[in-house]
Amino acid sequence: MNKKIFIALVITMFGVASSTFAQTTDSSLKPVYKSGDVESIAVDKIVIKTVNGPVGIVLNGKSEFKRISAEKPSLSTATAVTLAEIAVGDKVTISCLAPTDGKPLWGRTVYLMTKSDISQKAAKETAEWRTRGIAGKVASVNAQTNQIVLEMSSLMGVTKVTVTPKADAKFMRYAPDSIKFADAKTSSISEIKTGDQIRALGDKSTDGTAFTAETVLTGAFRQSAGIVKSVDVTNNEVVVKDTATDKDITIAFGDAILLKRFPPEMAERMAGMQMPGAARPPGAPGVSGQQGQGQVVVQQGPPSGQSPANGQAQSGGPGRMIGGFRAGGVDDVLERLPNITAADLKVGDTIAILTSGSSVIADKVKAIKLIAGVEPFIKMAQAAAAMSRRGQGGGNQPGLNIPGLDGIGIP
Repeated sequence: MNKKIFIALVITMFGVASSTFAQTTDSSLKPVYKSGDVESIAVDKIVIKTVNGPVGIVLNGKSEFKRISAEKPSLSTATAVTLAEIAVGDKVTISCLAPTDGKPLWGRTVYLMTKSDISQKAAKETAEWRTRGIAGKVASVNAQTNQIVLEMSSLMGVTKVTVTPKADAKFMRYAPDSIKFADAKTSSISEIKTGDQIRALGDKSTDGTAFTAETVLTGAFRQSAGIVKSVDVTNNEVVVKDTATDKDITIAFGDAILLKRFPPEMAERMAGMQMPGAARPPGAPGVSGQQGQGQVVVQQGPPSGQSPANGQAQSGGPGRMIGGFRAGGVDDVLERLPNITAADLKVGDTIAILTSGSSVIADKVKAIKLIAGVEPFIKMAQAAAAMSRRGQGGGNQPGLNIPGLDGIGIP
């Protein structure tokens, strides 16, 4: 989110740049502006890191300093600050005067957005996506009726939710060559395709089957799984045999946003509960409760015979236990599991990955997410597919349902 916030500041500066510089009467100076992170600062000079490298800007007694709100970037609400209030890591846009004789840039006005303000805004937005957001895979989309049906994977299987964007809803879509939210482009419902990953921000209905969206973020992603054949620790790569195609695939995961391993007991219990007709454990949420919102387990409870920490009971309340684990959301499951590295992967491991782009997997792909310890989920998908073939003459082929692998990460 930080880059998006700062872009708002830069855009705001466009409007002031021309009017500010128009007041300059010295024909030997030309107006320019520079934006970036503060690398160093002194009484007479500030160095900022721009997209083209570091730039040094001279300051003097005529330089002005103004702080812009991260919440609502606007010059009308900017407040005067002093040089001492600017710190390394803050983001600034500086209106400068550039002498034509090659002398250094002079900073006329420094517009500041502190890293603290940006972090607070980003944390607030992340919290909002957690509490008011849903994520899953697009099952169908109808631009004419302005509705999107998404499938949400949870501990108990898959739940379908109908998403209706508001009239002024904001649509964003991940760039095909980037997995960074900062690179997402403005989009529309017409660009959304069946099979896309989707995350929406808004309000859910009481029964959890409908959702009114304020923001819709989508992207083309592919899930796959395979058995590790070799591991390259130096280059953060593994070669796997894809379980669906039997094809060898090289997976690069140096830039992955998530690298986790399910503990064996957790994976077995979660996968077992996906089996059609599987009984819910005592205290598990019902259809109208947390299950409908994609709730799953997030951390192991205390060892057998011990009481839950802080006096939490085994049922009821946010700390209730489900199948030996404490209840929570899919994203929480993965966040609380320990991170892994290439050195933690071994030949014979079964891993699942999320990649961007085409539904057709290439010889080498870049993983967005990588989760190890998923053998029980693979077996469950295969068993469900076999049951479906017997019961429906080979019609339906259920796919993977690995909690946390589908769904776009919180921006």
